[in-house]
Amino acid sequence: MKKSVLTRYRVMAYVTGVLLVLLTLGVIAKYLLEMDGADGFTRVVGIAHGWLYVVYLVFAFDLGSKAKWPVAKQIWVLLAGTIPTAAFFVERKVSRELEAKVAEDAPAVAKA
Repeated sequence: MKKSVLTRYRVMAYVTGVLLVLLTLGVIAKYLLEMDGADGFTRVVGIAHGWLYVVYLVFAFDLGSKAKWPVAKQIWVLLAGTIPTAAFFVERKVSRELEAKVAEDAPAVAKA
């Protein structure tokens, strides 16, 4: 597996995670604190998170298929972008697991 596949996933996991945390804070500000301007902020961040979550799904699915994960693990990783802060923890666990595999494949790619 190429390092770029893991890197794409990691970037999108962080982007999705940050946007979801911002969206959660925006919803709290809008509904619980009734802050002015929270409505527009929530709308913009919600739209951005929605579209970028689709990109995250594509990259996570690509990573999972190349890593030959079982379906349950694949679903777990795909859903991580829907739970605030879960994407950070799942990304870290997946990265640690796959960095060794990427390092194994790197010398084989370099020699070819």
